[in-house]
Amino acid sequence: MGATLAARPERSIRAAGPMTGPADGAAGDPVPRTWRRLDLAILGAGLLAAAAVRLALLPTEGMRGDLDLFISWTHELATDVPLGHAYDLELTFGPVMAYLFRLIGLLVPAFQVPTDATDPVAAAAVKLPASAADLALAVLVAWALRDRPRYAIAAALGIALVPVTWYVSSWWGQFEAIYALFGLLAAILVVRGHWALGGIALGLALATKPQAIPLVVAFAAFALARLGPRRALIPAAATAATLLVAWLPFIPNGGPAAYLATIGRFQDGDYAVLSLRAWNPWWILQSAAVGDWHLSDSESILGPLTPRAVGYLAAGLGLLAVFLFVLRNPTARGLFLGLAASVLVAFCLLTTMHERYSFAAVVFLALLLADRRPAAAWIVLAVAVSLNLVAARPPTGLPGSWIPVGGPVGIAGSLAITAVAIAVVAMLAAESRSARRRYERG
Repeated sequence: MGATLAARPERSIRAAGPMTGPADGAAGDPVPRTWRRLDLAILGAGLLAAAAVRLALLPTEGMRGDLDLFISWTHELATDVPLGHAYDLELTFGPVMAYLFRLIGLLVPAFQVPTDATDPVAAAAVKLPASAADLALAVLVAWALRDRPRYAIAAALGIALVPVTWYVSSWWGQFEAIYALFGLLAAILVVRGHWALGGIALGLALATKPQAIPLVVAFAAFALARLGPRRALIPAAATAATLLVAWLPFIPNGGPAAYLATIGRFQDGDYAVLSLRAWNPWWILQSAAVGDWHLSDSESILGPLTPRAVGYLAAGLGLLAVFLFVLRNPTARGLFLGLAASVLVAFCLLTTMHERYSFAAVVFLALLLADRRPAAAWIVLAVAVSLNLVAARPPTGLPGSWIPVGGPVGIAGSLAITAVAIAVVAMLAAESRSARRRYERG
């Protein structure tokens, strides 16, 4: 199958296999149409409103403990710590974030002295890259769906205005949007046949946060099916080279080893729990056992078997299934479903998940809003994840003070997100079987 597809780069999202149109059960716009002034006005007004929300939130203290730490790293990298020694600070992010912290510190005078999140300039500066990435995600989604303005506008404004994005980036000051932006760019590039550039973008995603790792599964399957084993080495080499170049300044000072050690220390320390308020099946189990408290994921449940090991095994099997489904259905639609499925499989089956780690799935599903089934899944996911975020970290008060993070509400939210994960994998599997039947019929 790879040989038959290798010479067919997909020049537009619409042309990339069964992505949109009546065959998908999508309503309206059976053929591409041009953008009207009203379309552009609606999109522009929505993006301006989204930007205004972010500008209002940038100076706030956000998730105070984490934001104080990010501001401290930025100050240290701007004044006392050479870039190559960044991982002496125990950074928990990849080198892309080290470069960003350094750049922000050099450009913003507020970081020349020790400061914290009570300084609105420092808080806004650290939050700005992820907040800008939110809006870039919306614009990129609109561009990807440009042949169908109605859905392009809906998807772009859905990304720009849904609380999942601005709450995480502009309120909390977290960086999910940055790796998601690189992942989305990689997907659009490879769908259009730009394999080396797509590999570079994927490398940048992996060099931003470890949460990008599940994305590799769908990309690898797509490349193998489209290019065959030999030519698939092109994007793989581009990804590896990007990671190497990104890490080069830190290698002489043991940066990669220090980074892995820091991640391992957190994994085995504060984060060694079934779920960090992430609404998934582990949260249901944890809530049933200890209520709103946390339950260790590293204690034996049967001989050497721990919940963490069970999570790795279950997630590995789930990601293997996603790999095989994308391999058999290497269309743009199959890739986007596969990327969303990869994120959701990891979120639902691995332990130690944070509530925001389903962020990228909301982004990738938005590319399929022209189809009723993915659109329904996106709506449920966006609502459930938004509620999970507010329940886990409300704007004021303790976790659960606005929306119960545990109990029936937490269980219902966990079931909703898990149901979306199952539905996305099921859609991917069904389309994989259909693609295989079409291929066998010639």
